[in-house]
Amino acid sequence: MLHHPDRVIPLSGATNFRDLGGYSGLQGRRVRWRRLFRSDHLAGLKSDDHDTLYRLGLKRAFDFRGVSERAQAAYEVPGLSQVSLAIEPAVVQKMQDVAAAGKTLTGPVVTELMKDLYRGLAAERMTAFAQLFEHLLAVDEPAVFHCTAGKDRTGFAAALILEALGVSREDIMQDYLLTNTLYRHPIPAESKTPAEALAVLWTVQPGFLQAAWDTIDRAHGGFDNFLHRHLGVSPSARELLLQRYLDPLA
Repeated sequence: MLHHPDRVIPLSGATNFRDLGGYSGLQGRRVRWRRLFRSDHLAGLKSDDHDTLYRLGLKRAFDFRGVSERAQAAYEVPGLSQVSLAIEPAVVQKMQDVAAAGKTLTGPVVTELMKDLYRGLAAERMTAFAQLFEHLLAVDEPAVFHCTAGKDRTGFAAALILEALGVSREDIMQDYLLTNTLYRHPIPAESKTPAEALAVLWTVQPGFLQAAWDTIDRAHGGFDNFLHRHLGVSPSARELLLQRYLDPLA
């Protein structure tokens, strides 16, 4: 199901736009197609992309970008309402701090910064993800969620949604790593940042998402407890989520 022909939606102005449908969830029920989408930012979309989103029936966009990120790459898509669930970016600032301290930004250094980011998403940034689930439960209509690259904040959100629907962590990880095939990062101007550091920054690794899962399992008593106690999805709310986003039993 990872490479199902309906998964990736080709767009002119975004490179990481895809459907979460088709994965096997609770009781073998498939995640419904054309209900939940993940993406990189939508500020580069062209008029033909707007037409594509209209045909998909998209009504809402949940934006995890921070305040300055949104201001620098604002967008309007006809018929698509926007909801800010801001999580301010942290890794770039930490990379700058490392460089300012006279330390070398190696690949392993940035890898550890990325793992710290994911631990923080699971330990300190629950409010935005709780709000995402609240919105998904409140209104039954197709939606997309995104950040700037659609790989970290978005990747963790996708992992939470899919696990709540009963998708295995193995399948979730494969969906997460699909970013490395799809995402095309912008070509930066001349940068003093070492290429090996940028190579880590612009990709995803299994260890990043695993760091978040380890935090959920060790600090929060496992996913079910995390979903209920920290994201506010009660057993009855989770049942509604399953009814809304999984195909019915055959």
